[in-house]
Amino acid sequence: MNRFTPLKARPPVTLFHDGHCPFCRQEIAWLAKHHHIDHIALVDIQDEYFNAQTHGCEFTAMMGQLHLHDSQGKWYIGMDASRALYAVLGYRRLVWISCLPGIRGLMNAGYGFFARRRIRIGQWWEKRQSKA
Repeated sequence: MNRFTPLKARPPVTLFHDGHCPFCRQEIAWLAKHHHIDHIALVDIQDEYFNAQTHGCEFTAMMGQLHLHDSQGKWYIGMDASRALYAVLGYRRLVWISCLPGIRGLMNAGYGFFARRRIRIGQWWEKRQSKA
């Protein structure tokens, strides 16, 4: 995959997210109000009826990183899923910048670091929010 492949994502897309993650919930709430929400199907992988195997995936892999599936049958995973989502939402210039050498590597590394710790960070963040 070339570094600009997320710019080729075509709507409608399906975004698979963790409904138990505080950060995911906040992002989904923002997306639900977005003027291009009709381009996105939101699927909570924590829903009791969700079956990752029906989508050709493993649940543990989907819990580890964001997954997005576009109308052309292409899967985008991790930071590329975020890039593809934002390209579909119309933020193509921002996505293009995030694909540049150096920036791409830093964002991918930052995403990986965050994704592995999102539950703990989210719990800490929620506790801080409740004290405020």
